[in-house]
Amino acid sequence: MIDLRLLREDPDRVRASQRARGEDVALVDALLSADERRRSSGVRFDELRAEQKALGKLIPKASGDEKAELLKRAGQLAADVKAADASKDEAAAEAQELLLQLSNLVYPDVPVGGEEDFVILETHGTIRDFAAEGFEPKDHLELGTTLGAIDVERGAKVSGSRFYFLTGVGALLELALVNAAMAQATAAGFTPMLTPALVRPQAMAGTGFLGQAAQDVYHLHNDDLYLVGTSEVALAAYHMDEIIDGDRLPLRYAGFSPCFRREAGSHGKDTRGIFRVHQFDKVEMFSYVDPADSQAEHQRLLDWEKQWLTSLELPFRVIDVASADLGSSAARKFDCEAWIPTQGKYRELTSTSDCTEFQSRRLAIRMRDGKQVKPLATLNGTLCAVPRTIVAILENHQQADGSVRVPEVLRPFLGGREILEPVAKAAK
Repeated sequence: MIDLRLLREDPDRVRASQRARGEDVALVDALLSADERRRSSGVRFDELRAEQKALGKLIPKASGDEKAELLKRAGQLAADVKAADASKDEAAAEAQELLLQLSNLVYPDVPVGGEEDFVILETHGTIRDFAAEGFEPKDHLELGTTLGAIDVERGAKVSGSRFYFLTGVGALLELALVNAAMAQATAAGFTPMLTPALVRPQAMAGTGFLGQAAQDVYHLHNDDLYLVGTSEVALAAYHMDEIIDGDRLPLRYAGFSPCFRREAGSHGKDTRGIFRVHQFDKVEMFSYVDPADSQAEHQRLLDWEKQWLTSLELPFRVIDVASADLGSSAARKFDCEAWIPTQGKYRELTSTSDCTEFQSRRLAIRMRDGKQVKPLATLNGTLCAVPRTIVAILENHQQADGSVRVPEVLRPFLGGREILEPVAKAAK
C-alpha cells in the first residue's frame, strides 16, 4: 500500500497515477475523506477520554447534588466515549479497505497508455532468416513432438486444456534450464530457495495478487490456502512481520517453484502448445533493498535477465511497460521479449518489477536504519519461466532436419549434448 502521509501531502500525484493506470480516480478522494474522519474521530475520542479521566478524579471528592451531577455527566461521557471509539474504528476500517484498493504509484517517466503503448528500450541478437537458409521453421509443438519432448494430448487427457507433459529430452531440458539459471543466480549472490506452492491469504493479499489478479488465482476453499502464480508471493512473505537490520541489505533470493494460473482472460489466446499454460515451473529473483536503492536494483535485475537470455543465444528486446499494463504492486516494469519465429513477433519471456514500499507496507516488513525503522523496498524479476523458454529455444535453434542445437550454456547440464535429435532419427 502507499504511504498515507504522501496521499495527504500530494493527492494530485496519486490522482495522476490512478489516471495513468486507467483506474478509479474517485478512490483518492474517498480515501482522503475516510482518513480525515479517522483522524478527527480519533481526536474526539482522545478528548472525551481525557475528560472522562479528569471527571473520575473529581467524583470521589464531591458530595450531594454536585456528586449526582458529576455521576450523570460520567454516564453521558461513557456513552459518548463508546460511540466515539466505534466511530474511530469504523472510519479506520473504511480507510484501510480503501487504501488496499489503491495501486502503487507509477513512476513519472513510465510511458502512459495500455498494453500496446510500451516503449522499446533495447534490441539484442540477430533474427534468423530461415528463408535464406532454405527451410520453413516449424513451431515448438511440432518440434517438441518430433523430439519426444512435449506431449499436450496426454496432458489434456489427464488434466484438461493448457496442461502438458515434458518427456524425455523435454524433461531433461527443463532440469538443465533450472540448474543453469540457479547457477547464474548463485554466482550473482542470490540465495537459492525452494518455496511453498501453497500460501495463506495474508501472503497472497500482501503481495497484491488478490486485487486485479484475483481471477487468475486458484483457491483451496477447504483449507483457505492459495496456489501461487509465482514464487514472488512466498519470497515476499518470507520476512513478513519482521524488522531487518539495514546493514544486511540487499537480501537477494532466487526461488524455484511450480506456478499455477487460471489464465481467466486468455480464452482463445495461445491455445496451441505450451506458451500459455495453467501450471509451469519458474526461477524467480527477489530483492529486499533500501528504498533509495530500488531503481538501481531494478536495473541490476534487468541486467541479470539480459545476461540469461544472451547466454541462451536468443534474439530479444527490452520494453518499458506502459502504465495501464502494470500490476497493482509495480511502480515500473521492464519486460524482455524473445523473438518467436513462427509467430513473427516478440513475446514476453521475463519481466522485472520495482514494487517500491508497496508490498512491504502490506506485509509489515521494515528495515532498521540507525534509530529509524521504516518500510523497505521489494523487487522481483523472472529469470527463467520454463515453458516459454523452451518454446524460444526450440524455435530459434532448430535445424532443417528437425533437430535443435543446444545453447552452450546448457550443455554441461545436459551431459555435454550439443544437439537434440528427433526421436525416430535417434533410434536408428
